[in-house]
Amino acid sequence: MRAPTGDQYDLEFGDLTATITQVAAGIRTLRYAGVDLTEPFAEGATPPSADGIVLVPWPNRVKDGRWELDATAQQLALTEPALGNASHGLLRFSPYTLVARTDSSVTQAATIYPQAGYPFLLDTVVEHELDTEGLTVTHTVANAGERRAPVAIGAHPYLRIGDVPADQLTLTVAAATRYETDDRLNVTGTAPVAGTRFDLSAGVRVSDLDVNDGFGGLAERPEHALAADDGRRVVLWSDPAFAYVQVFTHRSFATKEPGDVALAVEPMTAPANALNSGEGLRWLEPGEEWTVRWGIRPEGFAGSSYLASWG
Repeated sequence: MRAPTGDQYDLEFGDLTATITQVAAGIRTLRYAGVDLTEPFAEGATPPSADGIVLVPWPNRVKDGRWELDATAQQLALTEPALGNASHGLLRFSPYTLVARTDSSVTQAATIYPQAGYPFLLDTVVEHELDTEGLTVTHTVANAGERRAPVAIGAHPYLRIGDVPADQLTLTVAAATRYETDDRLNVTGTAPVAGTRFDLSAGVRVSDLDVNDGFGGLAERPEHALAADDGRRVVLWSDPAFAYVQVFTHRSFATKEPGDVALAVEPMTAPANALNSGEGLRWLEPGEEWTVRWGIRPEGFAGSSYLASWG
């Protein structure tokens, strides 16, 4: 039987393993010594709630799927029909083409062709690599068209530490601001997090969280951490381009019991509705390339000397 996410690329480096999918260049599994660092899903399944996928040429939502380009209205397909928005870019269900493969890495490419609501031609490349730093994901987007193009990049991992219930874990996100939203999860403004329940900078028990919110005002090189009481941590790091993050406590995740939490920590180079606000957008000139990186690092996991420097 063919997997609904296409070809499966199994990677290995020491005690680190991962399975990367052809469709959406997604992370289906990521483990250290058999311990899940992200929410896995079965080979015969589609990614539940966008689990592990690449978000390009925009992350999150575009309100009503509408935006304006050079005074001309653009209408994207409403891929989040329940809320009436265009969600998570244009490659969510697209197969990538294999570019290069080693035991510990895979590089895939996909083209975004001009279409309704996004009249641009982009070549995209995604490399997933396991090494002494954990998993590193490198995105490159090139404008192959003849007009400058607005681009933002994101990813949708759900973090985990083995079988420790998420409610027993502590999440730390050092952010200064939160994006307030309406009942359709569209941005209505920003607010400081200091003194509110959205201040996650000192660490908050996941059991005390109920969020589906974007955050900004991150450190220059952001690091977000999910920690167990025994000292193990999963750290999501990024380069400065990922100046925003979405945090989602999902309590109806397909592979979990009702009420159990799947925790999405989504690095983004722009916040929701960036095609309208312009915030965080990167406008690529014809022929211009843009490369950004993020990754997931386990810390405090015993059993391998090359992880000793991580704690």
